[in-house]
Amino acid sequence: MTRVLLIEDDPAVRRGVLLGLSRNGHETEGVGTGEDGLEALAHFRPDLVLLDLMLPGMSGLEICTRVRAAGQTPIIILSARGDDIDVVVGLEAGADDYIVKPAGTALIEARMRAVLRRVAPRQADAPAGTSVFGDLEIDRQALIVRKEGAELSLAPSELKLLLFLSASPEQTFSRQQLLEDVWEHSYYGDVRLVDACVMRLRARLEMNARRPVYVQTVRGFGYRFGPLPS
Repeated sequence: MTRVLLIEDDPAVRRGVLLGLSRNGHETEGVGTGEDGLEALAHFRPDLVLLDLMLPGMSGLEICTRVRAAGQTPIIILSARGDDIDVVVGLEAGADDYIVKPAGTALIEARMRAVLRRVAPRQADAPAGTSVFGDLEIDRQALIVRKEGAELSLAPSELKLLLFLSASPEQTFSRQQLLEDVWEHSYYGDVRLVDACVMRLRARLEMNARRPVYVQTVRGFGYRFGPLPS
C-alpha cells in the first residue's frame, strides 16, 4: 500500500483522483493549497506526492522546490498546463514525472509505479560494490553518492539515471533509450524528462555544468558517462 498525498485545489478533481487511488488500495490524503500540503507532508509522511501547479497562494513550483530541498520524496506533477515550457520548468524544479490532466487512474497508477521503482532500485539490478570516478564515489549497494567525500542528496530520477549511465562508462545512450530504461516510458513525447534530469544532475555533480566531466552530451544523439573508474 502506497501513501499518496494529492495537492490539488479543484475539489472535483481531488475527489476523483483520491477515490480512484483509494479503490486500488492506496492510503491517500488530499489538500487544496500548498500551505496545507506542506503541513500534510510533515504529519502524513507520504511515499509519493501528486502536485498541481496552479494553486492558490503558494504555487505548485514553489511546493515542488521545497519538497525536493527537504528530501527525496517522489513528486509527480499533475497539471492541465501541458506546454513544453511548463513541463520543462516543472521538471527542473525537481519533479520526477509530469502528467497532463485530464488523466485516468490507470495512467496515474502506471506512472506512480514507475517512479516508485526508481526510488529503491533492486539490489540485483545494480553492480555490487563502490565505483570511484575522480572525486565522485558511487556506492551501488547503499545507493549513496559522494562528491569530494560529501554525500549528495539526489532525487530518485537523478540517482537512477546516474546509476544507469555510470554502470557503462563512455557508452552512449540515446534519449529514447534512457527514457525507456530509466523512466520506463516507451513513447517519444517525454524525452524532455531526460534533458531536464540531466540538467539537474549536472548542477549537483559538475564543477562547471557548461563543460561537464561526468554526464556528457553526444551531440545529435544522447548522453554518456565520461570518466573511467579510478
